[in-house]
Amino acid sequence: MGKEDDGRLLIIIPAYNEEASIGGVLCELRRECPQADVLVVNDGSADGTLRVCREAGCPVLDLPFNLGLSGAFQAGLRYAAQNGYSYALQFDADGQHPADAIPAMLRAARERHVGVVVASRYLEGQKGWSMREIGSRMIGFCVWLTTGVRLHDPTSGMRLYTAPVLRRLAGNMNSSPEPHTLACLLNDGVTVAETPAVMRERKAGKSYLNALSSIRYMFQTCLSILLVNRFQ
Repeated sequence: MGKEDDGRLLIIIPAYNEEASIGGVLCELRRECPQADVLVVNDGSADGTLRVCREAGCPVLDLPFNLGLSGAFQAGLRYAAQNGYSYALQFDADGQHPADAIPAMLRAARERHVGVVVASRYLEGQKGWSMREIGSRMIGFCVWLTTGVRLHDPTSGMRLYTAPVLRRLAGNMNSSPEPHTLACLLNDGVTVAETPAVMRERKAGKSYLNALSSIRYMFQTCLSILLVNRFQ
């Protein structure tokens, strides 16, 4: 491997008030990916998230106040870029993402020479017609309309970025872990692959998305993809 790919992987976990689940997530990652480094970005949590991480011996980037997912995500990417990691993986703190899917994502990045790998719920499984799945269909259609690329699971939050892409996102204040970022990367010639993953329900706590906010998110994301990519 050359300088651009020395195999070093940083798993970035943005966490906001995930005291009840973060400990189990860290244990699972150590068991399934012992060779990877893990960084928790504590996004101004008001509970014991920071304490649990420190007791587990996990490095923590402790933000002084809540920046939201996009801010926490970019803080982790900047850490990865500054420390010369070959790969950075976005991973949820709520227990939904399966750590045993990570090796296949790494293999895909190396063997298929792509810039981003997305863990897809629908690559092998059937996509249904729940509100979440309808939203995924609509967002996927907008990505295809503006890029010509079909993604099975454009809303998956479990993504692997290679060094050139993570450095690019780390230096762009408008970057976020959202589907419109994938669409922008695709339009700029970055290749994206998908590997199968079976996602789980969150183990504890409460999602910030309810029915109303999910609908709002769906339409805002579709509009963002169309406006930013279709007419650039």
